[in-house]
Amino acid sequence: MRTLIDLQQLVSVMGDAVVVCDTQGSITLWNPAAEYMFGFTEAEALGQSLDLIIPERLRQRHWEAYHKTMVTGQTRYGHDVLRVPAVNKAGSPMSISFTVALLNDANGQVIGIASVIRDETIKFQEERLMRKRLAELESAAGKTQ
Repeated sequence: MRTLIDLQQLVSVMGDAVVVCDTQGSITLWNPAAEYMFGFTEAEALGQSLDLIIPERLRQRHWEAYHKTMVTGQTRYGHDVLRVPAVNKAGSPMSISFTVALLNDANGQVIGIASVIRDETIKFQEERLMRKRLAELESAAGKTQ
């Protein structure tokens, strides 16, 4: 038996951020998890550029890839998880991971892109500390041999 799902409800209750943008990169959907994660309310985010959460140093590279994807209708990140830096409303750096899905109209033309985003800032910081500690231990062990 197939159950109909209320997609709006599904997106609104997801723990991961769901962000949808049009072909120009303007935000058209911003769920409550995105509000929580990035600090911008839905009203603040809708209609804005993704530059809202992209660190300035990464914007050119991001937009080159974004516009290429909109033209070609292909992305290598549909199945692969992409891990990148981001920023929140306060300007604080974050580490996020996400997947994307291209959205098409009835004629198969790309009309936007949907992202499911997870905040991995704490995990990234913990991994960096573990790598640092491991390097210190290896260095110390090398000195005693």
